[in-house]
Formats: sequence, C-alpha cells, structure tokens
Amino acid sequence: MAEKVVATEEALELIRTLQDVHGDLMFHQSGGCCDGSSPMCYQKGEFRVGDSDLLLGEIGGMPFYISKDQYEYWKHTQLIIDAVDGRGGMFSLEGPEGKRFLTRSRVFTEQEKE
Repeated sequence: MAEKVVATEEALELIRTLQDVHGDLMFHQSGGCCDGSSPMCYQKGEFRVGDSDLLLGEIGGMPFYISKDQYEYWKHTQLIIDAVDGRGGMFSLEGPEGKRFLTRSRVFTEQEKE
C-alpha cells in the first residue's frame, strides 16, 4: 500500500526551516472548522494526542497524526501536505514564516489499496 501521508518539496523545506528554529516537530490534522481543518505544526510534545488520534505516518521525519473521525473520511486517499504563501493557523508554528501548510489529497488506486 502507498504511504498515507507525503509532503511536497516546498513542505519539506518549510519543515527543515521550522526544525532549525524549534527542534523536533509534530503535525496534527483534525476535522474541525477554521484552523482545525488545516494541518497544524507544533513543537514535538506541545500538542497532546489522545485515544481519538491515529499516527498516519511521517513527513520530513516528523510524526503526522489525524483524528479517527477525520481518517474515516480520508482513509481512501493519500494526504499530500504542501506549503504555500499565506497565513496559517494561529497556533501552528509556520505562521511567522509567511507560509502555511495545506492538505491536498488523491484517491488511492486499486493497486495501492492492496
């Protein structure tokens, strides 16, 4: 099966920049509204994951979690984390960089589901 979460080169570059400043990072994709609908980047350990979160994979060597409810909507897709110009979530570390993380997705092929 294909990786469930991957990152573009732009996102990986932003992750490296943030890691140089903040150390190890972690990501969380929830299904909430507003900021919660974007992938949020935190210093590792600054966001407490719980029983309702799943470790989806890693991007740039950093763990990427998703809420179980949101995973049910997206389990048939690969999440592609990108970085674009703009302001991110107010609690996400990339805000001061003038960039924001963005989730794109694509449906898995039948071969990738196996």
